[in-house]
Amino acid sequence: MTLYVGVMSGSSLDGLDFALVEQDDRPRLLGTHYIPMPDDLRAELLGLCSSGPDELARAGIAEQKWVHLAAQGVLALLDQQNVSAGEIRAIGSHGQTIRHEPARGFTIQIGNPALLAELTGITVVSDFRKRDIAAGGQGAPLVPAFHEALFDDNKDYRAVLNVGGFSNLSLIEIDKPVSGFDSGPGNVLLDAWIQAQRGLSYDKDGAWGESGTVNADLLKSMLTDQFFQTKGPKSTGREVFNLGWVHHHMFQLPTLKPEDVQATLLEVTALSITESLQSAQAQTKELLVCGGGAHNKALMARLAALLPNTKVSSTAEFGVDPDWVEAMAFAWLAHCALESVPANRPSVTGAKGLRVLGAIYPA
Repeated sequence: MTLYVGVMSGSSLDGLDFALVEQDDRPRLLGTHYIPMPDDLRAELLGLCSSGPDELARAGIAEQKWVHLAAQGVLALLDQQNVSAGEIRAIGSHGQTIRHEPARGFTIQIGNPALLAELTGITVVSDFRKRDIAAGGQGAPLVPAFHEALFDDNKDYRAVLNVGGFSNLSLIEIDKPVSGFDSGPGNVLLDAWIQAQRGLSYDKDGAWGESGTVNADLLKSMLTDQFFQTKGPKSTGREVFNLGWVHHHMFQLPTLKPEDVQATLLEVTALSITESLQSAQAQTKELLVCGGGAHNKALMARLAALLPNTKVSSTAEFGVDPDWVEAMAFAWLAHCALESVPANRPSVTGAKGLRVLGAIYPA
């Protein structure tokens, strides 16, 4: 059995991605499905990313809603592709991250894999991050090993950039283990600011940010954040970068136009990516971009301008739709778990060694 389903619900909280993947010599995408996150569930999950009353019960209820949505999506994908549950070896489910604090020794993804196995009749592999953290790692990012499997075709000094809620880089060099790290915010601050100011879920094509002017004082203040001063292994989340972080850096500045703040946040995202890349792999010849950020025309243009000696393109030019790379990754991670293949990379997370990731819930 070579068919797997990957389920990804990222830090942007916009919805759930489902990918049907055939695992052969190289993973091959056969079909996809997407379910938008219901507004009430999104609000509840976002609320769980910070302290609040009755958190355990709220997390338990939100988890049940999330897993019913996930099961609905898996079964819809199989129906679309005319594939039965019995033909799927496993579902790789990331779950939904509500806390990620490796410095304190924990990461929390909710997603009730036992219930997902019951609702679908398919083996589920989940809880991928905790073993790496137990081995002293960051537990993130996990996708560099998959990027290596998918995009390493003996092209030297290639990098893969995933821009979801947060941005992470995978650095690929011939005859060296893949390395990588979170570089900082991706869409998380851009989405939070436009939602607060204009009631929109995201800035389509980066057009609103592009209409503003970068504020030099705000940019300088934001880039002094400690996270940007450190090199990998490192990972981050909403515990660090959130709307409160934006207001903190605006506090002592004159009132700014909302579109100028958006332009500055776009520049923070672009600079944190490119400066991290140049510091870690200055010779990068090609940067492949995936995730929702690959559709942000303003961000893509800014990355290209800041990296004049590097070809910046979507993974679509490599034959892989940028929207489905992460869901594919968790299908691949499920395959690795069932085959007892280590899927973390100490060069990425800082773990003590290679580890098999994931807990298995049989059908």
